[in-house]
Amino acid sequence: MCGVQNTAMLYDKDIREPLFEYLEEIYGKVRILEEKKTGKARADVVMVTPDALYGIEIKSDADTYTRLERQVREYDRFYDYNYVVVGTRHALHIREHVPDWWGVITVELVEGATDFYMMRRPSHNPGMDWSEKISILWRPELVHIQELNGMPRYREKSKRFVAEKIIQNVPEELLRCQVSEELFQRDYHKISEIITKYRRENGSYASKPFKKTKRRRISKKPR
Repeated sequence: MCGVQNTAMLYDKDIREPLFEYLEEIYGKVRILEEKKTGKARADVVMVTPDALYGIEIKSDADTYTRLERQVREYDRFYDYNYVVVGTRHALHIREHVPDWWGVITVELVEGATDFYMMRRPSHNPGMDWSEKISILWRPELVHIQELNGMPRYREKSKRFVAEKIIQNVPEELLRCQVSEELFQRDYHKISEIITKYRRENGSYASKPFKKTKRRRISKKPR
């Protein structure tokens, strides 16, 4: 009807799948990880690209800003870039609640279809801490990066010690790509097998069991 605004509410479940398709169209080869523990928060989505990690927080029309300040703080420790994806209820004021380097995507229903608009692209996150970012990797993945770069194994040392040695010795540009590649290759179906094998070969210094993270297929759509 003319003059009547579309007020249909979009919920998180309505946004996710169309959002993943939208991101794949923009970025090409990506891997999507859902509900990833991020410090004291939990990232709705982590998008892996060949040379960067993107944290993505979804604020549907049914959500509030109650936890957003803490979420922003935690995301900024872990990810190279960050996005907030918001329904129309939040579109007008969301930029007041996130830093200038955060990207903003709005979503609404248009003629029954979910429509996304890139309100602001993200710029590089100045607060990303390599010690936090690399902690996303499992110990066997860190071992593989050590092997790729001809580093000692440090079998008797902790995961944190090994991570810091990698940060100190691998050029940042190369490490960005290697971290992403490890996440592209990660196989959640074999997690128990991988960790059991690592512990058997390396003894009691292996990391604690890892919780499974929701995962999606890798898309290799052309840019």
